[in-house]
Amino acid sequence: MNILSLDTSTESCSAALLYQGEIFERISMTQRSHSDLILGLIDALFIESRATIAEIDVVAVGRGPGSFAGVRIGVGVTQGIAFARDIPVITISSLTAIAQGTIAESHANYISVAIDARMGEIYGANFQVVDGLAILLDKEQVCLPKKFKFIKRQEWLGVGTGWAKYKSTLTNNFAGQLKEVNAYCFPKASSIIELAHNEVKMGKLLSAEQALPVYLRNNVARKKGEG
Repeated sequence: MNILSLDTSTESCSAALLYQGEIFERISMTQRSHSDLILGLIDALFIESRATIAEIDVVAVGRGPGSFAGVRIGVGVTQGIAFARDIPVITISSLTAIAQGTIAESHANYISVAIDARMGEIYGANFQVVDGLAILLDKEQVCLPKKFKFIKRQEWLGVGTGWAKYKSTLTNNFAGQLKEVNAYCFPKASSIIELAHNEVKMGKLLSAEQALPVYLRNNVARKKGEG
């Protein structure tokens, strides 16, 4: 199965292609212009792999949470490809993709992901590694850093930009349970492919119109700490 994946939910814009058993990937850091950049990355993948869009069986996307504009762009591009090709979609949590991307190098069993959500808050979730996959333990949430804590008395790996911005608070929250922190981790399209493969096995395929963004925060204009 050939899978095209992309993620534009953070400042790390990435696209990956699983084609005939080989993974090709392009990553570029940006604060803006995600829409122009992601299309260029996808074109570069097809040139490198010598594949064509007609050979893609599934398209997968990081559906958030993250940058509101970035999440919308990623899902929109994915829907456009899926509608044009009449192929299914798989949506993957961007937080899960971050956790998945740390597994090979860290060998961690418990991973706590926190990314900066601005307005004094973080997007966060805790994961356990089971058979090489990051499995959500509780729920994804947007919250004040002081409210984000571990849920099992284990050694945790802290990853994501939230661990850089709110290092002191989050470290105190995980006092005695924190093994290591790797703050500069971002969702990668290649990690989305790993997770999407499992979704395909379980038959969790969506139509283009069913592929929806997940923001967690519904009102960007509300005051920090409210709700």
